[in-house]
Amino acid sequence: MNVLITGGGGFLGQRLARRLLEIGSLADRDGRPRSIQRLTLVDVAPPPLIADPRVDILAGDIADPALIDRALGAGVDAIFHLAAVVSGMAEAEFETGMRVNLDATRALLDAARASGRSPRVVFTSSVAVYGGTLPATVLDSTAVRPQTSYGAQKAIGELLVNDYSRRGFVDGRALRLPTVSVRPGKPNAAASSFASGIIREPLNGQDAVCPVDPSTRLLLISPRTVTDCLVHGHEVPAGDLGGSRTINLPGLSITVREMADSLARVGGRQAADRIRWTPEPRIERMVATWPGAWDNSRAIALGFPADTNFDAVVRQYVEEAGLRLN
Repeated sequence: MNVLITGGGGFLGQRLARRLLEIGSLADRDGRPRSIQRLTLVDVAPPPLIADPRVDILAGDIADPALIDRALGAGVDAIFHLAAVVSGMAEAEFETGMRVNLDATRALLDAARASGRSPRVVFTSSVAVYGGTLPATVLDSTAVRPQTSYGAQKAIGELLVNDYSRRGFVDGRALRLPTVSVRPGKPNAAASSFASGIIREPLNGQDAVCPVDPSTRLLLISPRTVTDCLVHGHEVPAGDLGGSRTINLPGLSITVREMADSLARVGGRQAADRIRWTPEPRIERMVATWPGAWDNSRAIALGFPADTNFDAVVRQYVEEAGLRLN
């Protein structure tokens, strides 16, 4: 089994790579487990080294057809397509977003089609495909009306994955991710970056700015759970997916105020007091277009794991970051 992860140098890409190496095998097109012989990580900068002989590293622009040909050149059985320009950057830099989030996705699917191997493809989509006037609880079948370029690019990617799967070119699955929290590291250009920052920074003794109203409701998923969902998404038999290859992953529906309350319970009131509530209209407008709750029932029926509560998510970050709380 030869596996490719685009965006393999990113936070989720690295977590997924380590998880796959730990598991050691994935289902083939017939559903039989096969050992992972090669795991290729592709990113714009060289991904951090993983000391495992099964790992190959490729650095370059995922929108470059030559790089895609190199990545698939020896034959690939499974593709996890995580590479993307994040929401805020895709909105600020339209051409970059279109080239990386849309053109590269089409080029990757075309290369998979040309290979003749019909690989399984796990495409990471986003809550941002939704927008406009939404029901209180969004369904998998709710019409997508993205209000950002990022959301539009992800929605088009979903349609491509469904159509290439219908034609038998790939065996695809488009997984819509809730906002991932709590991410380690530093803030990025994603509009949702604050959803990690208001937990991460206070737990590390730093002030954090929340750019949205405390009543804002978000859909969240922990890093551990989303990694397990990516693996499970690959393993779900094609016959179980029915007529749609697009799945809303299980998410916690929670207000930003409730997130701060979890922070206070786990990290102490002094941590929660480090949040500075400073509205930023640009971020508020983008986040307001995303659903705050969606129906998890299809994903749960397909066996996808789910987080139970946000207190546990905060504790997960504390544990993985090696923090010692007072």
